Amino acid sequence: MRRLPKCKGFNNMRVLGIETSCDETGVAVYDGDHGLLGHAVYSQIPLHVDYGGVVPELASRDHVRKLAPMIRQLLADLGLEGGEIDAVAYTAGPGLAGALLVGAAFARSLAWAWRVPALGIHHMEGHLLAPMLESDVPEFPFVALLVSGGHTQLVQVAGVGDYELLGESLDDAAGEAFDKTAKMLGLGYPGGPALAQLAQQGDPGRFRFPRPMTDRPGLDFSFSGLKTFALTTLRQQSEFTSEGELGQLHADIARAFEDAVVETLAIKCRRAVEQAGSRALVMAGGVSANRVLRARVDRLMADMGGRAYYPRAELCTDNGAMIAYAGWQRLRQGQRESLAFGIRPRWPMQELAAGHWPG
Repeated sequence: MRRLPKCKGFNNMRVLGIETSCDETGVAVYDGDHGLLGHAVYSQIPLHVDYGGVVPELASRDHVRKLAPMIRQLLADLGLEGGEIDAVAYTAGPGLAGALLVGAAFARSLAWAWRVPALGIHHMEGHLLAPMLESDVPEFPFVALLVSGGHTQLVQVAGVGDYELLGESLDDAAGEAFDKTAKMLGLGYPGGPALAQLAQQGDPGRFRFPRPMTDRPGLDFSFSGLKTFALTTLRQQSEFTSEGELGQLHADIARAFEDAVVETLAIKCRRAVEQAGSRALVMAGGVSANRVLRARVDRLMADMGGRAYYPRAELCTDNGAMIAYAGWQRLRQGQRESLAFGIRPRWPMQELAAGHWPG
């Protein structure tokens, strides 16, 4: 017999958020009255570093190992019991299938035991709404740049669930291109932050890399060719570079690559903001923590008489807080799911408005 969920006003409900889409285990509790009560993130970087990237099977097993103790510790730190949680939100996609299943099954089981609703959340919607967890939040409508290891998208946002995809990467996402280029330069995993750090030592005038797809109209991206350009430059220049100068060569290539990615994103953001007639730009996702990118986008929006909004650095990477908040927003709008659950490893964001949900 199906159990009925506890009844409570959805505006003041407490939502437990669970994020397990890739290599971070994130848990959080969001309260409709008091905001984010607390969150915790466990990074699996030490587990995957020897492999130079995420191993899906190992990621899934580690989520199984960490989820229960992390939730127990978070609730204990907040002075809460399981019975004081009013709903559970979990990442249903996109992401690694095994990792998503761990979080979905765990969330649904907790919701059943606590007799509360459970709701699957789109990972990128979580990122898109993450700046709403700050004290100074943008007003709808706005343009969002979602830039991470797996996605680079420009989205026009009229409200929660009202999204129009303006452009996206046709091949490598920006974060993926960062990681692959870092690997070419002999940097460890995760490559993106390591490349950005190396770029600080680079000469900005030595190389100029192309700004892909900025010589034509449109808001789509392509970073695969930029990665190839970096590889070609490295091979050609290495032939004429002494061993003692290789470190500076790598730094100069890193700087040119980062400048090209940042300027490409800025050009596309300008186009998107002008097209949408907006003066607010939200930037979220792991790459949004890049300091050079933030500074460039801040200048861009200031020149346009607008403003850029970001989540705090700890909420740029995958985390449970953004999932808890997105779940609260969806639940207060009346969205519900049956006891069955499902995942969407590939889940186009434009399907959200059409109501294509897993489960």
